[in-house]
Amino acid sequence: MAEEKEKNEETTSSEKATKEKVEAPVTPPLEAAARRLERLLGGGLSEKDRQLHTYSNPTKVIRRWLGTASGAAGDATCNDIAEAAVKLIDPEGPCATGRKLVTAGDDDMVDSSTLNSKGFLTSASCREVESWLLSLSVRLLWKEQRFAEALAMAEKGIAILLEHLQVASASLSSLSGVTTASLFPLLARMYRYRSLVAESLDDDTITVVFRQDMAKAHNLACLRRDVDCQATLLNLMLRDLLLHSQVEQAHKLLSNSTFPESVSNNQLCRYLYYSGRIQALRLEYTKAFSNLSQCLRKSPTNTGLRFRIAAQRLLVVVQLLMGEIPERHVFFTKGMQTELSPYLAITQAVRRGDLAVFNEVVSGHAARLQADETYTLISRLAHQVVKAGLRKLHVSYSRLSLQDVADRLGLPSATSAEFVVAKAVRDGVLDATIHHEEGYVQSHDLVDVYATKEPAEAFHRRIAYCLTTHNDAVRGMRYPPDAYKKQLEASRGNRRKRNDDKTDEEKAQELEDELEEDY
Repeated sequence: MAEEKEKNEETTSSEKATKEKVEAPVTPPLEAAARRLERLLGGGLSEKDRQLHTYSNPTKVIRRWLGTASGAAGDATCNDIAEAAVKLIDPEGPCATGRKLVTAGDDDMVDSSTLNSKGFLTSASCREVESWLLSLSVRLLWKEQRFAEALAMAEKGIAILLEHLQVASASLSSLSGVTTASLFPLLARMYRYRSLVAESLDDDTITVVFRQDMAKAHNLACLRRDVDCQATLLNLMLRDLLLHSQVEQAHKLLSNSTFPESVSNNQLCRYLYYSGRIQALRLEYTKAFSNLSQCLRKSPTNTGLRFRIAAQRLLVVVQLLMGEIPERHVFFTKGMQTELSPYLAITQAVRRGDLAVFNEVVSGHAARLQADETYTLISRLAHQVVKAGLRKLHVSYSRLSLQDVADRLGLPSATSAEFVVAKAVRDGVLDATIHHEEGYVQSHDLVDVYATKEPAEAFHRRIAYCLTTHNDAVRGMRYPPDAYKKQLEASRGNRRKRNDDKTDEEKAQELEDELEEDY
């Protein structure tokens, strides 16, 4: 009997333990992400330990944290965001304004008995979490097509962030560990959401006002060396000008501005795409081909499929305008077959050199091409179609009448065919002589291509591509993976042991790098 009682007591205790484990409260995803940022930025530590945390690059910490928190933010609702704001942000602290905006002044959604002052975030991360929750609210309102509310929320969020920047800039001289760099990625994120909301509203008055505001914000970002806002605002201004067909203004902005180097890969890909599109519209096909190729090479392969499709479409058109035929496997890339099918038909028509077939294909896909914003560039391909047809005729016949050229290329008359052939001869497409009185074209003997400049030009393009790839690789290896450990050792005073083996130039370079990062 005693043994049975002991067994019963053991089973009841184990059942209680399992019940306690099951009934353990689960932290919501938004709150868990905010607590993780609190730990990353040194919240709850002593002043000495917090200074060690603020010595590292807080901008890089925020960028990585935004990437890891995207999963929790993607499934969030308005109630989840408001509940996280009530639990994390002190209603009497410096972030009370943002808390009221997110919760709409309603704090009854969370039981007040579960809240205490110890659960609120400290000053190390409360501004960043407040800005993050505001940006999530703006994005959610924009997805729900509540554009007026989203625009008002974005305007207030940007004003709150700018106020935090002013307060933090005034406190930089103190030893409180306050820094402004951690707010730069969040401010850039808010500018981007505001621009998307304004684009959805499609109001010319709002567009003009925001265009001036973005120019001023870009100047301020350059003065305070805010690379995130610099890159984001420059891309937003280029996007806005291209959307309103102001190509010359976009080119002036592109030529008079400098894109920062130490910026996220996504912003760099957007910049390369916009610059390639501007250069293609301005007939600078070689530069456009280089930028678009680099854009596709740098774009992530696990996400952003629609962006890669847009870049690939534009690259195919640019290649056709340069007189090149894209590789066939490009049109059968995974996830792009349906989107690139019209461009495959256009490429086949250009390769055939039949102007009638080309016009038929373009007219059949006109609505799709206009939606893709490539119709203007494709309308320039008629001359390339004629060139391809002339090359075929030049290879097949040594002598051909102008009327036959007009009939084969679908030109209206022999006179127009004569003009087209004359332009092709002047451009170096054909090596022939036009006999006007007899009305025929006499082709010359084929010249050895290696005696011309074409091999040198092709070699130059390949060398330029290899040098660009080499420079990108060197720039990527400039900061090794364990570089943060050196900073941590330097902050703790453990670096003196290894300084004896280094030259004066290496010590000076490391000191200069540390001063730049501290700034």
